[in-house]
Amino acid sequence: MQRQDFRLPSAFHAEIDGVSLDCGLCFVSCDTEESENGKTARIKLKSTLKAAEITVVTQLDGTSVLSRHIELKNLSERPMALSALSILSGGIEIMQGLSRMTASNPSELYSLGYMDNDEIGYEGDFNWHPLHADVTAFGGRYTRGRHRFPMFMLRNHVMGTVMTAQLAWSGGYEFAFDLNAHPENDWSKLSFSARIIGNTPLYQIAPGETFISPKLEIGMLHGDLDAAVNEMNRHLRRSVFTLPEADASACLVGSGMGAEHDMSVETTKSFIDQMAFIGCEVFIVDAGWNCPPGAQGDWFRRTGDWTPDPERYPNGISEIRDYCHLRGMKFGMWMEAERIAELSAVYRKHPQWLTTHPDGRKGALLDLTLPEAAQWAENEIARVISEYQLDLFRVDYNIASEELFALSSSSERECLSVRHTNAVYGMYERLKKRFPQVIFENCASGGGRCDAGMMRFFHHTWVSDNQVPPHSQQITNGMTLTLPPERIDRLVAGMGCHRLASLDFHMRNVMLGHISMNVFSPRDAQTNPEQLEFIRRSLSVYKNFIRKFLPNALIYHHTPESSAFRDGSFSILELSSFEKDRAAITVLTPCVPVSDTVTVYPRGLDPSLQYRVVFDNTGCEYSASGRELAQQGILVRIPCALSSELLLIERLLP
Repeated sequence: MQRQDFRLPSAFHAEIDGVSLDCGLCFVSCDTEESENGKTARIKLKSTLKAAEITVVTQLDGTSVLSRHIELKNLSERPMALSALSILSGGIEIMQGLSRMTASNPSELYSLGYMDNDEIGYEGDFNWHPLHADVTAFGGRYTRGRHRFPMFMLRNHVMGTVMTAQLAWSGGYEFAFDLNAHPENDWSKLSFSARIIGNTPLYQIAPGETFISPKLEIGMLHGDLDAAVNEMNRHLRRSVFTLPEADASACLVGSGMGAEHDMSVETTKSFIDQMAFIGCEVFIVDAGWNCPPGAQGDWFRRTGDWTPDPERYPNGISEIRDYCHLRGMKFGMWMEAERIAELSAVYRKHPQWLTTHPDGRKGALLDLTLPEAAQWAENEIARVISEYQLDLFRVDYNIASEELFALSSSSERECLSVRHTNAVYGMYERLKKRFPQVIFENCASGGGRCDAGMMRFFHHTWVSDNQVPPHSQQITNGMTLTLPPERIDRLVAGMGCHRLASLDFHMRNVMLGHISMNVFSPRDAQTNPEQLEFIRRSLSVYKNFIRKFLPNALIYHHTPESSAFRDGSFSILELSSFEKDRAAITVLTPCVPVSDTVTVYPRGLDPSLQYRVVFDNTGCEYSASGRELAQQGILVRIPCALSSELLLIERLLP
């Protein structure tokens, strides 16, 4: 192949009624708008092949990351079937003179970083891969597992750049890269596409309607992985997570109980006492509150009836709420608003509201593309929040992904996923504006739906239901590559997580994000006072030291790849304040550590300042300059497997 034979793809790709809109486009206008948050450019094009208008919207906010989306307007008098859409595509870069550069083998030019695993319980499995001279593609949330976060990082080893990107979308997606490299001809060209996927047609655009695509958050900068992560976090904090905040910056320590426990009034009050004692600030009644005694193990078969069971709560749920407030804690409740199960009354009354699997079997997903079903779900959430006077609302989502990719039953056939996902977004946007003082917590079997598209309406999110070491640490490490740490919720106790590892391992694994606690012992059982005191002290450190700088913290992944931890390496994660006056570093050991010592080199300190370093395990401390700590490191000794150390570093005032 000669150089002139290589053709870069178009800057976006759309197919309507089977016709590609890559060509035959006429320029209409280009408008820019400035606001306090940055600048927005709108390039309007008109197709000569279809009666359609395409607007390419780019938003800049002063960071190295931009937002891009596409708007498609149907100018005809008939519906248009959108069958394919790449929000951004085309050439990334061209490099020439490869023989004069350090890398001459095509596989040495780039590394592509993404989550290797898309299955539940394996979230955050981030690793780098060589980008070969071929097409490389990966995606998620379509026919397979839905737990791969829609992100990638592309590292150029020759130029020293990192491209970082996230698709703000909870439906099916695919990233594809095409490296065309010819070392013998001394050149390489790289192109890519970011597209939404599903059964076709994806969406039926009505006459006069404008379809608005998901946003792609994408940027490029000189630097390393953590420079890219922190720049993406800066962009997300500034421009994406913008709805009114209710104590979000405080990162209140959560707690709760659900169907795995006896949910009687007496037991619940006992657990509230336990959580208040250790320093929790929110208590959540999780799955099972709508089930009669003895049936809470069937909670997943009873979703849809959102009233507290009168036999379980004879005085109503207000008794639990009032007791929480009496103990100084906020009160929250769980719902799975999109799931309608077979034992619920709404299932029997409105079977037409339910989706079907692609093979025709009746599913459990409430079809939010039906206006009456969507209104019912929104009304039920609003009623629960209002009637039970919630301080926090937790939403779950445990639907098999294939249900979303069936074709709708409407007269204009289309993939259910796109319209349903947009309906979800619209519902929570309205609810969050309606209840601005309520904390909204997201959960979707853990990390099934925690992308930036969903997280626009939530204060924090569970990123996995897997809390069992050592993999729980890999999840925390990997998922903090995707969202700001204050948005990431991790759990201590519950869900079998105490089967392995020391208590300090569990606590340190969650202390650099949003903390949730579960109960530690059955009601009336004797608790371990040493354990409870350690937890109390750890939560005090979190609230009085880490949380004070968490909302704007910089994060540094000393061991970003999950494969390193499996090989016996220590896991090291660091948070530092934006002002560089304090930092916290967690050091966790794997199952079979290669050594009992490791030297940690802090990255978020000012070389010119003096710091105090405190070892949380022993209370030992010493002082050194930021330059000394960065160059000489901090020697940490952890003598056993599945244990940890917490380093607290604070600037010494003159």
